[in-house]
Amino acid sequence: MNTLTNTLRDISAKLNRNDVPECEFIPCPDSLPNMDSIKELVGVAKAVFFPHIFGDMKDMREDGMNKQVEHLFTLLNSQIYSSLCSDNKLVEPQTATDLTLAFIGKLPEIKRLLATDIKAMLDSDPAAINCSEVIFCYPAVLAMLHYRMAHELLMLQIPLLPRIITELAHSATGIDIHPAAKIGEYFSIDHGTGVVIGETCVIGNRVRLYQGVTLGAKGFVYDDHGLPMNVPRHPIIEDNVVIYSNSTILGRITIGHDSVIGGNIWQVFSVPPHSRIVQKKAITSFTDGGGI
Repeated sequence: MNTLTNTLRDISAKLNRNDVPECEFIPCPDSLPNMDSIKELVGVAKAVFFPHIFGDMKDMREDGMNKQVEHLFTLLNSQIYSSLCSDNKLVEPQTATDLTLAFIGKLPEIKRLLATDIKAMLDSDPAAINCSEVIFCYPAVLAMLHYRMAHELLMLQIPLLPRIITELAHSATGIDIHPAAKIGEYFSIDHGTGVVIGETCVIGNRVRLYQGVTLGAKGFVYDDHGLPMNVPRHPIIEDNVVIYSNSTILGRITIGHDSVIGGNIWQVFSVPPHSRIVQKKAITSFTDGGGI
């Protein structure tokens, strides 16, 4: 038994070391973001944005909304402070408080943007009955709520927390939006599963995506050490563009306004406004028996 105990202790000691040559771990600080608290603060944010659906009826009264916003402030202040400390920097608590207040001040604008997204989803989908159904049932609403919060946090230069928030939505919906992407008003995603929007994407107003669309990088620029550089590498999608299912748009190219990209397109070159990009029709097809 002593031999087994010693063997297990030896393995534990090796696992506890931070000298893995392929990856230098940052020593764990005293304070790290807490996943349960982050999930709770996103839930409170949902009740703040949509109290008639995700909150108590009393939250629709002014005193109820005050309590919800105060609760959100408390949760967020703690997680912002932990995120600021996550790389072992010394941070004054007041810094986190100031950043939290700055973010809270952006809540009305985030709500306005979410309202435009919901309106776009309602208007573009004949299967949608009303805004309440869209808010309740459409995964893109959840993904955009997470993204629009995370984007504002990232604009305040808060580390780690924005990525955690968007990855929670990614896990729940299959929609992967980097918080640094820039997305305009009235943005909609139909169905949503498998959509990927990269870090340096710039998306205009009234853009609609379908499931499986990738707005990704064609390649990378490397520094002198052979590491990829964080430079603009994802597409620019101008206003009023529709991109249908399973199309892949790669590189720092521009899809001109009022264009339509058909399904299953591989696009690596810019196209001018009012373009229509579709697959060629099949020359041959089955005429007898089974098949397509």
